[in-house]
Amino acid sequence: MNIDLSFTEPYAKLTTLDMHTGGEPLRIILEGYPQFEPQPILSIRKTLSEKHDNLRKALMWEPRGHADMYGLLKVPAERKDSDFGVIFMHNAGYSTMCGHATIAIAKAAVRLGWVKATPPITTIKIDAPCGQLTAYVKQKEGGKIEEVSFENVPSFYVGSFTVNLLELGLITYDLAYGGAFYAYLNIHQLGITCDAKHYTDLIRLGKLIKQQVIKTNTHINHPYEKDLSFLYGVIFIEDSKKPDVHSKNVCVFADGEVDRCATGSGVSGRAAIHFAKGELALNENITIESIINTTLSVTPIKTVEYGTYNQAIIPLVSGNAYFTGYQQFWIDQNDPLKDGFLIR
Repeated sequence: MNIDLSFTEPYAKLTTLDMHTGGEPLRIILEGYPQFEPQPILSIRKTLSEKHDNLRKALMWEPRGHADMYGLLKVPAERKDSDFGVIFMHNAGYSTMCGHATIAIAKAAVRLGWVKATPPITTIKIDAPCGQLTAYVKQKEGGKIEEVSFENVPSFYVGSFTVNLLELGLITYDLAYGGAFYAYLNIHQLGITCDAKHYTDLIRLGKLIKQQVIKTNTHINHPYEKDLSFLYGVIFIEDSKKPDVHSKNVCVFADGEVDRCATGSGVSGRAAIHFAKGELALNENITIESIINTTLSVTPIKTVEYGTYNQAIIPLVSGNAYFTGYQQFWIDQNDPLKDGFLIR
């Protein structure tokens, strides 16, 4: 069937490649954004937030997206030895780190020829707001990509704290950093489980706990970057019923987004917590499942000194991503809803 699309000529156009990692969506923006010269990734992030945030809303929010959409913009590398840079985005703004997006963009970079493939393992260096990431794309004979791993930035355990929730009383949580700061807590303190049937409760309690932790915790400080010193989300944890799975993660981040995967930066922080408590050794691997039972694995591969944290770890996170679509979106300047909206 032939369709005449000449009427779209005056419209702004944005082209995207859509993927998912463990069920968590990623919308990679290919065309339609302003071009940037090489510069610090945090500077690009600031410019996007201050001058072009309408584009994020147009792609992440309805009617083109939804409350749990996630996006990535590929930008020039900041460092001489990096292949490219990335800006992460979501329903409320811009992330400092995202593991599922790193896995997906590394696979896309090999499949689309953004980097030269060197099977069986292609190494890609990526500049993210939190620092440089090193991804490893593993290919079988014939080119099939069977796994993508990445070395995250130094991740560390800050400490254990309590916060008082009026409806639930005092709860205990761990604070850790895995490219972003998270509050981690055993969900049984709340009387629910990490299952999809508790989806609305997870969002409500996640947002409530996040607000209270931000108000009461003065230790959410990155050793080097003020722009990274904020609480990104809350991660609920419970034991897994599967013998080959360590535990279950559900991350509520940004403005009540629920991660469908086990959260790459989140499991990095989990590894830092378990390592600091003597529950996980170097080069010991654990697998963590998500709210929809997909998994990511994480291994602390070495320790580093990072600011005042003498025993920060470098986590290696592994998973895979899949392509779901290639799209061109149009923005009609006469459309009263051109910049998007959200209803949860």
